[in-house]
Amino acid sequence: MNILQDLEFRGLLHQITDREGLDKKLSEEKVVLYCGFDPTADSLHIGSLLPILTLRRFQQAGHIPLALVGGGTGLIGDPSGKANERTLNGPEVVEAWSESIKSQLSRFLDFSEERENPAELVNNYDWLGPLNVIEFLRDIGKNFTVNYMLAKDSVDSRITKGISFTEFSYMILQSYDFLKLAETKGCSLQIGGSDQWGNITAGLELIGKTTDVRAYGVTLPLVTKSDGQKFGKTEGGAIWLDAAKTSPYQFYQFWVNTDDNDVIRFLKYFTFIGHEEINRLEETVKTEPEKREAQKTLGSEVTKLVHGEEALQSALNITAALFSGNIQELSKSEIEEAFQDVPSSMIDLEDMGILDLLVAVKAAPSKRQARQDVESGAVTVNGVRVQQTEAKVSDLGRLGGSYLVIRRGKKNYYLAQFQG
Repeated sequence: MNILQDLEFRGLLHQITDREGLDKKLSEEKVVLYCGFDPTADSLHIGSLLPILTLRRFQQAGHIPLALVGGGTGLIGDPSGKANERTLNGPEVVEAWSESIKSQLSRFLDFSEERENPAELVNNYDWLGPLNVIEFLRDIGKNFTVNYMLAKDSVDSRITKGISFTEFSYMILQSYDFLKLAETKGCSLQIGGSDQWGNITAGLELIGKTTDVRAYGVTLPLVTKSDGQKFGKTEGGAIWLDAAKTSPYQFYQFWVNTDDNDVIRFLKYFTFIGHEEINRLEETVKTEPEKREAQKTLGSEVTKLVHGEEALQSALNITAALFSGNIQELSKSEIEEAFQDVPSSMIDLEDMGILDLLVAVKAAPSKRQARQDVESGAVTVNGVRVQQTEAKVSDLGRLGGSYLVIRRGKKNYYLAQFQG
């Protein structure tokens, strides 16, 4: 099965220019392709994971991926998919974010020179930065009519609310990226999200008018959830690829909580599991949904891919400990990761009583309520049920040498840390 057939099986071919011609080219030679990532934050989020992994699929199929960091276009802002004008960030900020994104991209693509088809990182500021306005207007802008640009969805959708000339010009800058990579790197294929179709086809127009290169474009589907919720968002915000912004445990939990209606599609999109295994997992969703084997596989595969085997094992340890209640098995770092989103308090009195502790960490509104909770068996500390109202903090022990994990009821957790 060739790369396009694999992408088709996985539902990753949304739009494509000249399928027959591209299929022939991919079967006859190593194709250089690229995808761009604008630095709009200090980390990519999982919305960027689909094109990153698609570049990886092309590399595994023997082709040469270029990962373009938009150090230049990031200073302008892409109107695609945005209802309002972006806030412009300063050059220092964009440069710092570009370096961070470069580091993240290197986790997924093989840049080793020993490889026959090593990936390459490029930054479009290298050629956009030196451009002057006369050169830009004469040599690039003259190839685009305003009518052509107005017909593109990314521009048309913004006409009623207004679009600045800055963002209006983004399409031309991205087209120039494609042309520049075609001329300097032999690039003949651009991939991107479905919102990039207008920018990609504009690049093809520019290449067709100024060179003899036969170039192609492919877009990937917009990732949506079957219940209509936005993909990649939780109550806590976006799911980031940076472990400091979204911990590996949180990352794993996002994937393992995937709905049955979405899990097979996401396995196709975001993992490198073979077709037969995906088909088998699809059957388990129908016959044994309670085992959630497909979700556990999805969570494990994507977490390992993004954060590595060690981080995955830690996420699995935390998940198992919280499910069983055996949180004593967790390391200090795993406790901090598992409970980073629960209410936390600092305490400094070893002789504090359990009732005062519950009030101090806001697990109970009063000592009277705290007493009722303890006597009814609703309180556990460090995984052990506490039913003695006279118990002292000093009797409860410390996890990781620093923490008390208090649980009231089944789901309400609180974290207390000793000072010093």
